[in-house]
Amino acid sequence: MTKLQGKVAIVTGASKGIGAGIAKALAAEGAAVALNYASSVEDADRVVGEIGAGGGKAIAVRADIARASDVEQLFLTAKKELGVLDILVNNAGIYRFAPIDDFTESEFRLHFDLNVLALLLCTQQAVKNFGPNGGSVVNIGSAGTRVAIPTSAVYTATKAAVASITQVLSKELGPRNIRVNAISPGAVETEGLHAMGLVNSDAARDFVSKTPLGRMGQPQDVGSVAVFLASPDAGWITGEDILVSGGLR
Repeated sequence: MTKLQGKVAIVTGASKGIGAGIAKALAAEGAAVALNYASSVEDADRVVGEIGAGGGKAIAVRADIARASDVEQLFLTAKKELGVLDILVNNAGIYRFAPIDDFTESEFRLHFDLNVLALLLCTQQAVKNFGPNGGSVVNIGSAGTRVAIPTSAVYTATKAAVASITQVLSKELGPRNIRVNAISPGAVETEGLHAMGLVNSDAARDFVSKTPLGRMGQPQDVGSVAVFLASPDAGWITGEDILVSGGLR
């Protein structure tokens, strides 16, 4: 039997990149997955199709998860279509780097709304929708909180918040049998990095040169760890932040 057979999961920001990798990994282990996306229905449908072709079950649900009403509807749709929730992966996020000279209030709000507020709103709904046996929340942080990359002050601040929220909620929700953990990826090759021209850049080569395992990560590298944290194998693990970075720190 697969590790997550009969489980229901929501993965935010799952139309591409790390989120898509996590959604596919959860589905491969038997979970029925609701893929949240913000804008690209084509990308979301493609991931749903890939999961279906592999024998899994998934649906795509559009929602602006920085809005409480959209989050509530996301969870209602997932429950109606797939059943009682067991797993939430808070993956959706934004990363834009800029020097402090170019800092703006709008960039601050954009980052914190999606990377922090949305995570809290989704976790709040998950707690309401988990069954009597509890559930598992997996938050996606960043190795950037350890590496301290210049020009990443706003982004890194949001991910430091994710790490702290993970620890607080693990203690708050543990008595309800809800486990809360985080994964902090290093440099992962995604569509976003390609779009920014970073994959073959000097910055990327510098990261790889400082990574003991000598390569960028792939979405499936993060997906397999998310499966572990969501599964009974991690049944006595909560409040942890697992660095998945090829040794970069």
